[in-house]
This record gives sequence, C-alpha cells and structure tokens, in this order.
Amino acid sequence: MKTVIQKKFPLKMKLQYFGKKSRLQEIIDRKAEIRSLLEGDQEVDLGELETELRELADEQEKIEKRNRLLEEARSINEGNETETRTVETFNSEPEVRESNELVESEKRGQELKENRAVTVGSGDVLLPNHQASDIRPNFNEVSSLLDRVSHKTLKGGESYSQPYVKGYGEGDYTEEGGNYAEAETQFGYADITKAKITSYAEDTEELQKLPAADYDGEVMKGITIASRKKMTREILIGNGSTNRLTGIFSSAATAIDSETDLEISSINEGTLDDIIYSFGGDEDVEDTAVLILNKKDLKTFAKLRSADGKRIYNVKSNGNTGTIDGVPFIINSACKAVSDSKTVGGDYSMAYGPLSNYQLTIFSDMEVKRSTDFKFRQGMIAHKGVVFAGGNVISKNGFLRVKKAEEV
Repeated sequence: MKTVIQKKFPLKMKLQYFGKKSRLQEIIDRKAEIRSLLEGDQEVDLGELETELRELADEQEKIEKRNRLLEEARSINEGNETETRTVETFNSEPEVRESNELVESEKRGQELKENRAVTVGSGDVLLPNHQASDIRPNFNEVSSLLDRVSHKTLKGGESYSQPYVKGYGEGDYTEEGGNYAEAETQFGYADITKAKITSYAEDTEELQKLPAADYDGEVMKGITIASRKKMTREILIGNGSTNRLTGIFSSAATAIDSETDLEISSINEGTLDDIIYSFGGDEDVEDTAVLILNKKDLKTFAKLRSADGKRIYNVKSNGNTGTIDGVPFIINSACKAVSDSKTVGGDYSMAYGPLSNYQLTIFSDMEVKRSTDFKFRQGMIAHKGVVFAGGNVISKNGFLRVKKAEEV
C-alpha cells in the first residue's frame, strides 16, 4: 500500500531534508553495530558505548524534531512549487521494530554495566516441575494381630505376672476312714517384663517448610508405625530374653507345652481339619479361634483343587484378615510359610487359638517427640518414639503351634 502526500517546499529545503535523513540512517546503522557488540562475546568498553548511545539518541531526537518542524513549515508555505512525494508505508514498520530493538539494546548495555543478570532469550526449553500436594501410601506393613490380642495397661510398672490354671485334679474312690483323694488345682504364672521399643528418624527443615506435600507429617506417622510393626512381629517370634517380648513361637512361652505342637510337611485338603481338632482339651472342640499364617500359605489354601477342579477351601479375604471355610485368619509375615522352599524342618509356620490367650501389657503410652536441637547447625529435625511394653501367652496351651516337619 502506498500513500501519496502533497508537499510544497523550495529545492534548497529539499536538499537539507534529505541530507538530514541520511545522517539519521547513519545513526540507526551505528546503533545496530553497538547492539551487535553488546550481544557478542568480545570485550567492550561499556562506559564508552553507553556515552556514545546517549549522544546518538540525543542527536537522533534533534534530527527527528527538526524534520517535523520542517514539514510543518513546508505545509504552510503556499507560494512554493508543488511536489508530489510517495511514502511507502511498509518501510516504516521495520524502522519501528528497529527502534524498539535499539531501546532494548540500550537497556541491556546499562544492565551489563551494573552487573545485572540479562535475559538474552526465553522459551520452554526447561519444562516446569510441579509437585503433588499429597503422598501416596504404601501397602499395609502392620499385622492387625497387634490390635486383636488382649491388652492390659500398667503405667509405670516394671513387670507383671499373670496366673493361669494348668489343670484340675480328679476325684477317686476312698475307703471308709481313708484319706480323701488328692485333687489339687494346678496353677502356672506367665511373667511379663518391660521391654523398651524405640524408633528414630531425621529429616531436613526444607522437608518441613518447603514442599507442598506433608513429608514431615509422614515421618512422624512412620515413627509410630515402626514401633507397631516391631511389636506385632514380636508377638510371634519374641525370644523372651531380657528387654524382649515373649512370642507364641518362643520356648520361653512356658504356658505352651511343646509336645502339643503339630508338624506338617505340606498343605493339603486335610490340613485345616488337623489344625482345628488338634487344638484344645480332650473334652471339647474349641471355637472362636483364629489361624495366624503367612500370606504364601493362604495362597496355597486358596489354590487347592479337587480331582474335578473344584475349590477345596473357600477363602474370603479382606485386607489383613478373612476366613478359610469360616475359620478366621490373620496374616503375619513373621510366620515362615510351609509352602516356601526356604522354610526348613522345625520352623514355626502357623498358630491357632483365641487371641485373648496372648496378653500385651503396656507399661507406658507411645510417646513421639520432635527436636531441632540435636543437629541445629545442620538444620536437621530429629523424631523419636518410645513405648515400654511386654507380652506373653497367658493361658495353658493357649495356642496350637504348627511347624514344618523334618524331612525324612
């Protein structure tokens, strides 16, 4: 597109106008050179370039002002000859863009002199990194056995002794004037001593203050879970020594007669019946008992099929618990699976009995504390938890223990 402008001015004035226009182009060209110097890697005198840019800008402003006044004077000069001049408007757009670039160059030069960081380009080369505001949980690591056994609270205590009946005597015939038959009730005692269970973790102050997700809250929660995880395993495998719980599988659980232990070499269609009818006294078949086993053995129960392909056991599970043919079970990884090739003869694999026959005694509440003093200089935050507890089997042969049979 072209715009035709009617102008009238003397020939002498035309020469002056185009002379000044040529100088204006020189200024623009020089500014472009200075911009190239600033964008390049070579060393330059920033002070000298700044002074020159300022002088060029002042001169350019004077020339442009002079040209504007010249055009105004030309428009009111009615007695001079008329000249038609064509201005190509599309040439003005590069000049505007050039002018903007020069302004940015001047600004960049000033910032370089003041040792500022200069942005020479931008774009989505590095994508933004966003973090979620929540933390996804892990699989359950604490067997519900801990919450299902019997609990007793003795805050401030050191030890506890729970009596239990070992057996009753039996009456007998007696001759006239003879002594009565001995029928003493036999008692036993399950000793429960205090054990200290602790957990400790550290995290940085950045994890507490900066992330969107609550990492510090998960660390605090983890302290409690760690203690519970240890205790629920010790209910089965605690060796009963000093500062230890006494587990169901331990020889220190004196309430259980080791001669009642059941040995099996594999899980088959008769395994559950063998366990149920082997537990308890000679006069009753006990009910409301719970089978404690490894998840691998539960899988073996579920996979057993009869000759016609039907399930032998009806297994229903709900997380950590469920039933096998209506018999309640609890999964606990401290049991060594019979179906695991790594389990050797004599290893305990299952326990069967009422969970109230095991007593967990709490000598102090679970206490979790946070401290910034220990590693104050490093900005580390320490978390610790402690609970004093004890446990033991408190009923005569309260559980039937199942172990893997020795290979013949």
